[in-house]
Amino acid sequence: MGLLARLRGRRSAGGEGVEISEQGGLRYLHLGTDTVQSAMRLAEPEELVLSYTRSMLAFLLFMPDARRVVNIGLGGGSLAKWIYRNLPHAQQVVLELNPRVIACARQYFHLPPDGRRLRVVEADGAQWVSGHADCTDVVLVDGYDGKAQAVELATSAFYCAAAQCLHDQGVLVVNLWGNDRRFDDYLKRIEGAFEGQVCCIPAAQRGNIIVLAFKSQPVATRWDELRERARLLEEQFGVEFAEFVEAMKRLNPHTSRRLII
Repeated sequence: MGLLARLRGRRSAGGEGVEISEQGGLRYLHLGTDTVQSAMRLAEPEELVLSYTRSMLAFLLFMPDARRVVNIGLGGGSLAKWIYRNLPHAQQVVLELNPRVIACARQYFHLPPDGRRLRVVEADGAQWVSGHADCTDVVLVDGYDGKAQAVELATSAFYCAAAQCLHDQGVLVVNLWGNDRRFDDYLKRIEGAFEGQVCCIPAAQRGNIIVLAFKSQPVATRWDELRERARLLEEQFGVEFAEFVEAMKRLNPHTSRRLII
């Protein structure tokens, strides 16, 4: 879930409570409110328009060769499409509880069909994760309705299940609202499930904070190594990875030489 936008010409798409709007060459997904759940540039459907979705890619700084990704919360499928296009070695399972959102992503947001590298499952993400231990390298969590984060995706039990779902070097990536009055509680729950091995990245668009939680301590946390990785990833994908590294240095415990996780 990203910014707020009061847009004209909204229309129902996929069923009650699921709406789309268009403005300035962008198509937006809404779930019954003005809040933008997903955005797509009509001329470049696989671009990550919302800055928080780009920030969620920061896991690539620590796990550039992720082979399996579990994505909780489909929206318009922005992250699923980007990973499908740019990480051909990765296999994705996308979990979405609302069948109308799945239908909308297919019809209006260019979501690829299911196949070997992408499978969209109509399921409760919290329940699915609790039944799939040691199955993935990355878990991406962006599960919001029109107003707030899904409660089931912010409990201590869910974060512990997500940790169990990950391989030994796996990473949990969570999109949180920084101004949510429960933000500190959510962060403490994540830290508890991951033994404090957590860092935060504020998105360029104010409001969203991305939390990275590591099942094991990352191999490289030196600033010089992270900056070099960021440079290479930025050249490869055209995403502002260097800014993610500097944001980590501002917001997380660190020394002059390394990030403390």
